[in-house]
Amino acid sequence: MRSGFRWRQGAGDATRGGSSGARRIAWPRTLTAKRNASLQADHLRFVHEEARGGVLHCFVLDCSHSMLSGQRLALAKGLLVALFDQARATRSEVALVCFGGVGADVRFGPAVPRWWNERWIARVGGGGGTPFLLGIETASALLERAARLKPAQQRQLWILSDGRSSGSPSRPAHADRVVFVDFEQGSLAIGRCAELARGWGGEYLPYHALISA
Repeated sequence: MRSGFRWRQGAGDATRGGSSGARRIAWPRTLTAKRNASLQADHLRFVHEEARGGVLHCFVLDCSHSMLSGQRLALAKGLLVALFDQARATRSEVALVCFGGVGADVRFGPAVPRWWNERWIARVGGGGGTPFLLGIETASALLERAARLKPAQQRQLWILSDGRSSGSPSRPAHADRVVFVDFEQGSLAIGRCAELARGWGGEYLPYHALISA
């Protein structure tokens, strides 16, 4: 899988329309603005200059049993490969936290990813419970350490999950931006990712919006 999605690199994203510094469309914010409507000019959000201290994208991947249904985990891993490739091209740092079963751990970074992304991400397995709270706590600690080491760096937190979890963690204090990528499928949706995104003041995207953008 390869995604056409390009993320926002800097902190200066325009709220409405373009301005003299705009270079390309920031698709996550544009898609959030348009929701289910047809794309209009006033939905567009634009990317501005890159963060001077660089960018860290911290991905939190749900590897619980529910993510095995409908190949959700496989879809999430394919999207991660595409996003890691984009990070490598822009020299952005990434980190990957995986949670599932009874634990959570840091699988990569923070570091600039290399060309073998697809090879090692493919080996990430799934199953067991959904320790969502532990996954967020692990990411929060990682972001806190990154903030101490590189205070000028912009820190973006991505949560890839179907939302089939309990617990209500607080938004990590050192995340400058939060994006929930929702892998929930089927007619019995509970909307947990959308609910958390609203509560955290973050962005919400169904996974297929990033794949097709």
